[in-house]
Amino acid sequence: MLIIHNISSLVTVRASSLPRFGQEMDNVEIIEDGYIVIENGKFIEIGSGDDYLKYKDAKLVSGKGKTVTPGLIDCHTHLVHAGSRENEFKLKLEGVDYLEILKQGGGILSTVEKTRLASFEELYNKAKKSLDIMLSYGTTTVEAKSGYGLDVETEVKQMEVANRLNIDHPVNVISTFMGAHALPNEYKDRREEYIQLMKELITKVKYEDLAKFVDVFCEEGVFSIAESREILEYAKTVGLDIKIHADEIHDLGGAKLASELGCISAEHLLASNKENLIELAKSKVIAVMLPLTSFNLNKDFFKARFFIENNGALAIATDYNPGSSPSENIQLAMQVASIKAKLTPKEVITAVTINAASALGINEEVGSIEEGKVANFVIFDSPNLEYIFYHFGINHVESAYINGKLAYINKTSEGVHNETLWFNNHRIFRPSWFSYPNSRWR
Repeated sequence: MLIIHNISSLVTVRASSLPRFGQEMDNVEIIEDGYIVIENGKFIEIGSGDDYLKYKDAKLVSGKGKTVTPGLIDCHTHLVHAGSRENEFKLKLEGVDYLEILKQGGGILSTVEKTRLASFEELYNKAKKSLDIMLSYGTTTVEAKSGYGLDVETEVKQMEVANRLNIDHPVNVISTFMGAHALPNEYKDRREEYIQLMKELITKVKYEDLAKFVDVFCEEGVFSIAESREILEYAKTVGLDIKIHADEIHDLGGAKLASELGCISAEHLLASNKENLIELAKSKVIAVMLPLTSFNLNKDFFKARFFIENNGALAIATDYNPGSSPSENIQLAMQVASIKAKLTPKEVITAVTINAASALGINEEVGSIEEGKVANFVIFDSPNLEYIFYHFGINHVESAYINGKLAYINKTSEGVHNETLWFNNHRIFRPSWFSYPNSRWR
């Protein structure tokens, strides 16, 4: 049994409705002098004061001066890929449009070329390094999209890497199939054939259990509304949940399509018009804001304040990818979202916990600190939630726990005295149960 006690600011994000909509996002329970009791990987009690003393022979960890939140959930990433695209940085500074770079064979297609050439081991090692970084910033669950293969072999390889990391790594990895991320050069004049290939791959994904979701890049010059509808409707017929990259650059009507199809989430939405956002909010589709992409591409930010005021449910993620958002830092995404979109710290923590969990269909298991849920949580070296946003650009994580087990610590933690190792240049301790990276943590 593990007890974190005397927590200065315990942010539970407990809620009666899941996900949280509109004003509910700012109605977050924060307990002063709180404690949490963990046993067999789950929270069994949450309270305040010294009631935890009734438990005997428990391991005690002090939370004095600290803020504890649910484990952060990065519900939109492109985790598995090869290479990088710093060669495009100068073009971006010169104002060359993202889609124009794609037309020139750069962007997504340049990463596709590198990913096709990469071995399973190369993709695994690169993605594992990124997962290590994500964990150090407090991410305990991550979604990983494919989409840098655009052929059967490489798309399957990407999903197999993600699924293997879900077994080997402490961070939970949820796979999404996104073969409709771009049109590969070999299908440039054969769009209908590629869409048929996508359907065949979706069937394979379903029956080989390669991914939980199907996503499509619905955008001008990529996949049209009609093509996106065809792919996503097919995915629904085989029993997979659907997501959509919608209106990132142009107001193509992707938000409206997400409402019509009943997507679990719609991502980006930078160019979506207000009428379609209102309909999206009414349809209960979760909008996933990706603030680091807007920041990096110097684009407008998602109309998050407007969406919440119209009773929408918002999630926030990094969009980690080699082109538009090469950053694994979810804390930075949280801080930028708050500063640029005028979101309160409570709204943001809701967006990266229970609402992000809802965008992945796992809100009954994780996303809040409450009895019976999986004990994924983060201890921040911060006296309160607001300080994490006020003191931006640094890593506030002191330690992260997954399934009630210490997964990361960035400095010596009281009461842990077993074998030490170095992790991301910080000393952490390896208790007797620690067997990473060769066995499942769950």
